[in-house]
Amino acid sequence: MNLLSIQSHVAYGHVGNSAAAFALQRLGVDVWLIHTVAFSNHPGHGAFRGRAADPAAVRELVEGLAARGALGRCDGVLSGYVGAAAIGHEILAAVARVKAANPAARYCCDPVIGDAGRVYVPAEVAELIRARALPAADVVTPNRFELDWLSGRSSATTAELVAAIDAVRAMGPSVVLVTSLETDATPADAIDLVVADGAGRFRLRTPKLPVAVHGAGDAVAALFFAHWLRTGSAAEALSRATSSVFGILRRTAEAGADEMLLIAAQDEIVAPSKVFRAEPL
Repeated sequence: MNLLSIQSHVAYGHVGNSAAAFALQRLGVDVWLIHTVAFSNHPGHGAFRGRAADPAAVRELVEGLAARGALGRCDGVLSGYVGAAAIGHEILAAVARVKAANPAARYCCDPVIGDAGRVYVPAEVAELIRARALPAADVVTPNRFELDWLSGRSSATTAELVAAIDAVRAMGPSVVLVTSLETDATPADAIDLVVADGAGRFRLRTPKLPVAVHGAGDAVAALFFAHWLRTGSAAEALSRATSSVFGILRRTAEAGADEMLLIAAQDEIVAPSKVFRAEPL
């Protein structure tokens, strides 16, 4: 399997492409990387160095792949943090080119907009994701805040969650995976993930871990997309991806690390120590 991943890169830590690339490669996926930004570390740590990519550079790299005849062998495109609307347009142009070269290719959009009640991308980026990326996407992987923002609804209850997911699916993507969910039905010591596709809606619940690191959502999105492409089942992909990332985060919590221990706990990617199953919602 060959995937084109267009998202952020950090030299230290594991977020964006720095989380997705290794996780996918550990599964045996060939990943072609294009970075939307190159930072020393996640800005959430406070100080950081680096800069956003030039949109023209993103276009040139896609052109180079096309010149090699690679786009016809691309099974899917994964996008994450954008940062600037101009880069978002280049990502969508890349998706169109890949699908023209390989109509079977699929697009997974991780709509990085915000979290914890706050939008942290420019307004034009958030609007581009809602107006242009969602209709182009086959799979979308928002967190709860992003689901509410994209749907224009609340997801505080199970009924509201279902309505919000259905609203996003009506915008284009056939598969919606919602991460970091806490509704009125979620126990205080747990976290939910819910996925919806043509087969129905499924919930997976894991214990809440005493850890707060960046990149877990990026890893879940990447692993879910690969497993979905391989199995054709959103429920199975959710089980496999979440079980792997939970195992990595458990090891991270046990070590008291401030970055996800993606490399040290890499066996969890291929053989999770605990398997969680998605159940019909």
